[in-house]
Amino acid sequence: MLELALAALTWIALHLLLAGPLRSPVASRLGENGFRGLFSVLSLAGLAWLALAWKAAPTVHVFPGQPWVAALLMPWACILLLAGGRPDNPTSVLAEVAGGSELPVRGITRVTRHPVLWAFALWGLAHVLAGGALAGMLLGGAILLSALRGMWNIDAKRHRALGPAWEGFAAVTSRLPFGAILAGRQRFVPAEIGWLPLVGGLALCLALAWGHELLFGLPAFPG
Repeated sequence: MLELALAALTWIALHLLLAGPLRSPVASRLGENGFRGLFSVLSLAGLAWLALAWKAAPTVHVFPGQPWVAALLMPWACILLLAGGRPDNPTSVLAEVAGGSELPVRGITRVTRHPVLWAFALWGLAHVLAGGALAGMLLGGAILLSALRGMWNIDAKRHRALGPAWEGFAAVTSRLPFGAILAGRQRFVPAEIGWLPLVGGLALCLALAWGHELLFGLPAFPG
């Protein structure tokens, strides 16, 4: 369990510090591509360490598991993951954000400007609550915290890079899902999202539930 706690702390430090206040000085030395390469390698190594430490950790139950939470949250996590990975989402890692005076607000970005990070946040929360075990709390909590903090890190990075263009985009979108819509600053247009993320997300969720024990050593819904 100690190794898992160290892996979780390392993951959190990587995303709160290296992707936060340390980003600018490190990127100034390595260049933007160099920083991305370093961060990607460290993130993959950190994720592998987290997974291996979680698998080796003993089962210590802290509270009764709530598997219904995972059943409720994971379909939405998968839908957000597929809907948010498009390159026309300005917060996507695939986005081309340099240049242009106006950023597109379309589809899932009307709901939240951080759909992919919300997918990971919901995944983390589901795994904190579903099993009730300390190992799941450490693993899910690390992912949840880094995803939530990552929203502020990306906003700050895009603001530095794009200035007024980002300010205009942020003014009509929200970090919190449906926040801008409920505030009257945006409208919900389901047709722009389309059926593919919905159907594909549900299919992905079912596939993960079916293969959960094979992939991770535990059934998605223990009996």
